Amino acid sequence: MVVACLASGAIAAPAQAEKRISPYIEIGQVVEADLNNGGDVLTYTNVAVGIEASVRNSRTEVQISYRYDRRFDYDRNIDVNETHTGLARISQQLVPNLLSFEAGGIATRSRVDIRGAAPQVGGSSSNNTTQVYSAYAGPTLATNLGALDVGAAYRFGYTKVEDVTTLRLPTGQQRLDGYDDATAHFVTANVGMRPGELPVGWQISGAFERENVGQLDQRFEGKFIRGDLTVPVSPTLALVGGVGYEDIEISQRDALRDTNGAPVVGNDGRFITDPASPRQLAYDQDGLIYDAGVMWRPSRRTQLEARAGRRYGGTTVFGSFTHQMSSASGVSVVVYDGVESFGRLLQDNVSRLPTNFNVASSRFGGGFNGCVFGANGGGGGGCLDDVFQSINTANFRNRGITGIYTAARGPISLGFGLGYAQRKYFAPRFGNAFSLDGVKDESWFAQAYYGYALTDHSGLDFNAYLDYYKSGIPNAESVLGTGVMGTYYHNFSRNLSASATGQLYSSDQNGFEDSLIASLWLAMRLQY
Repeated sequence: MVVACLASGAIAAPAQAEKRISPYIEIGQVVEADLNNGGDVLTYTNVAVGIEASVRNSRTEVQISYRYDRRFDYDRNIDVNETHTGLARISQQLVPNLLSFEAGGIATRSRVDIRGAAPQVGGSSSNNTTQVYSAYAGPTLATNLGALDVGAAYRFGYTKVEDVTTLRLPTGQQRLDGYDDATAHFVTANVGMRPGELPVGWQISGAFERENVGQLDQRFEGKFIRGDLTVPVSPTLALVGGVGYEDIEISQRDALRDTNGAPVVGNDGRFITDPASPRQLAYDQDGLIYDAGVMWRPSRRTQLEARAGRRYGGTTVFGSFTHQMSSASGVSVVVYDGVESFGRLLQDNVSRLPTNFNVASSRFGGGFNGCVFGANGGGGGGCLDDVFQSINTANFRNRGITGIYTAARGPISLGFGLGYAQRKYFAPRFGNAFSLDGVKDESWFAQAYYGYALTDHSGLDFNAYLDYYKSGIPNAESVLGTGVMGTYYHNFSRNLSASATGQLYSSDQNGFEDSLIASLWLAMRLQY
C-alpha cells in the first residue's frame, strides 16, 4: 500500500536507464502443522499479486518490491487472511551536484509486545502480530560555494499500525498502550570547510524535528545546533569533536480511566485518550552537548569513526566501521545512541538501507522485518530488528550495536547480521497508574541468508534467524524465537516459475505452551 504509492512517478526514467518492471500473480498450496500442540494441521490456498521493479542510471536508483497475499482457508482456522509486504528505496538526482530526492517505504507484519509470543510474523497466526506501514520522502541540497560545503534537507514521514487486539500476555502482566499513527517533520542545515585551505576542517550544523502521534496526543520536539572540528594528524588519521546545544521535549495526555483507575481500552486494543487531562512531560532535556573521537581511513575500502561524549543527560558512545574486502564482499558495524520513537526509528532505519537489496525467491513466512542484505554484496544492508522488537507508544533512549556481512561471488550470495538493542522508556506518571518510565527492554538477534544458483534457471535459498527478547517490566519472562527456511525455485520460462518452500520455526515463552510449527508451500508464479 505505502510502497505501491511510492512507485507512482518513481519508475519514470530516461530511455538509457536499466529498467525492470515485473508484475506477477502467484498461487500456492500451504500445509502447516503445530508439532507441539496436538499436531493440528492447517491447509489453505494462498493467492498473491505483486511487483518487482528497479531503475538504474547515472542519476536514478530505484528498487520496489511489493506483494499482497490473500489466504483462503477451508476450515476457517487461520487468523491472518491477508498481508501486505513490501520495501521501496528511491534516490533521484534532480539537479546533479546540487539537488536530490530521497524516499522510502515499508509494509510488513511485526510483533506488538516484547513480552508476547514470537511467532513467524508472516505466518497464519495473528498472536502478538500486526500490520505496519511507514514511508518518508524529502529533498536534499548539497553544493559548494567557493571553499564552503553547504547542505540542507527536509524529510516528511508517516507511520501507521493496524489494531493491536491480538496480544496475549502471561497472567499478572500489565497491558500497555498500542501505537496508532504518527507524522514527523525533520529539517537540517550545515555549512563548513574540509581540511586543506585551513589546517583543520570545520562545520556548523543545526536541526529541528517534530513528531505528532495520534495516540494519547503525544508530541515530540527536538532541536540542536553544534560546531564540529576535524584535525588531521596523519594522512589516514584525524581527531574529530564537536560541541553544541540541544533541547528535546516529549509530552502527552493521560488515558481515560475507569472507576478503578485502569485505562479504558477501545475496540482496536488501544487506550482511549482523555482530552480533558493536562499535558504532562515525559522527557525534558536541554543543555550543552559534546563529543570527541577519531576518524581512521587507511584506504578507500576501510573507515572507522568512534566518538564518546555527553548527550541526553548522560554519557554517549557511538561510531561505525566499514571494510570492503572486495567489490563483492564487505562488513559494516554500527554503534548507536539516540532518543527515538517507533515511527521515527523505523523511518531512519529504512533510509539507511541500500537502493539495491536482496529479495528472497519465496516470501513464505517472512517479510522485511529483520535484516535486509544488499544484492551485490560489498557490505551493503541493514537490520530492522531493533525497531521490530516491539511496538510501543512511549519514546525511548535507543542504544545498541549491529553488524552485517554480505558477499556475492559467482552463483553464491550470502549475508549475516547480528546485534543487540536496549530501550529505556520515557513516560509521564499519572497518579498510581503503571508507567513505563525508566523500564529497560533488551533484545539480541542473529540472521543468516544463503543463496545458490544451481543453473541459469534454478536455485536454492536458505534463511535462519534467532531472536531473544527480555522485558524490564517486573516479572516479565524472556521470549525466544527461532526459525529456518529453505526454498527451491525453477524458472520454466521468462514468465512461468515454480517454488517449493519448507520451514520450521518455534516460540519459547514461559507462561505459555511452546510452539513448534512446520510448514510446506508449493507455488506457481506467472510473471509479466
